[in-house]
Amino acid sequence: MFDASGPVQGRGWGGVSFGQAQFHRLSALITLLLLIVGFGLANQAFFSVNNGLTVLLQTSVIGLLGIGMTMVIITGGIDLSVGSVLALSGVITAMSVKAGLPVAPAMLVGVMAGALCGAFNGFVITRLRIPPFVATLGMMLIARGLALQLTGARPISQLGEAFGMLGNGALFRVVEMQANGFPRVIFPGIPYPAILMFAMAIAAAYLLNRRQIGRHIYATGSNEEAARLSGVRTNHTKLFAYTMSGALAGVAGNVLMSRLVTAQPSEGVMYELDAIAAAVIGGASLSGGVGTISGTMIGAFIIGILRNGLNMAGVSAFIQQIVIGFVVIGAVWIDQVRSRRSD
Repeated sequence: MFDASGPVQGRGWGGVSFGQAQFHRLSALITLLLLIVGFGLANQAFFSVNNGLTVLLQTSVIGLLGIGMTMVIITGGIDLSVGSVLALSGVITAMSVKAGLPVAPAMLVGVMAGALCGAFNGFVITRLRIPPFVATLGMMLIARGLALQLTGARPISQLGEAFGMLGNGALFRVVEMQANGFPRVIFPGIPYPAILMFAMAIAAAYLLNRRQIGRHIYATGSNEEAARLSGVRTNHTKLFAYTMSGALAGVAGNVLMSRLVTAQPSEGVMYELDAIAAAVIGGASLSGGVGTISGTMIGAFIIGILRNGLNMAGVSAFIQQIVIGFVVIGAVWIDQVRSRRSD
């Protein structure tokens, strides 16, 4: 009988060996390093401090969404709603600020709205037995429609300086006042969004690797029926995973809207594909039972650096979409080859 306390000796969930999973993560890391070297040789400005911070900022939203997406994918599901939930959460945060709520509690309200959307996804999937693709596609339309309806399809601006602190602030920033009265940035500091992303990644990795709910997430994705017979509450486990995905989409929404200092109801379009791509490139299997947060972080940086390097090379956004599309197809193909070899 299945043992919910840990993986089978020498094997990962879903029949994929830990050696194979580590090899996939290592290959993703090598790809990341090759991209860094290649773009650095093509443009010396790529290695500048300011560009490095730009990459961190661009990757933070993808990384936050990817963490929640990884949990969902490990259970054998998918969440197509995170981009729209991101927009809705940001809008609700901005509306709370406009209503007079302080920024921190307002952002908490936005995160709770995202978690509620995720919980609704989990309820529809586990109780109504709707396939995850269809259920989250429906939530994608619902959340986007709500964001547009609440704002009249118009951005919410004039949110105050405090609202932009999370997205534009930095730790250890050093600024010197010059003789002419203008400030000069000596060290731009570590962006708060990057710190938040890494903190969430560490917490999620701990949860998946060290807590019972993490083992249950892997077990549910590996063999749901065997997990259920072994005492795992698979429906509750799925509900937890989707709720976490929604909550992290809410956090990402706060980060993105704070960076813009404006709540845009149209933001987050296609972000769900970036989150899925980050997880799959990092080694998560769409068949469930396999995936790591560290791999997803590598995948997120691959996407972020790829976009940044192509931008610096003057490649159009349309060509970038084509390139990212081929990268996703390649990652999924590698996952399928790996799964067939493990059978």
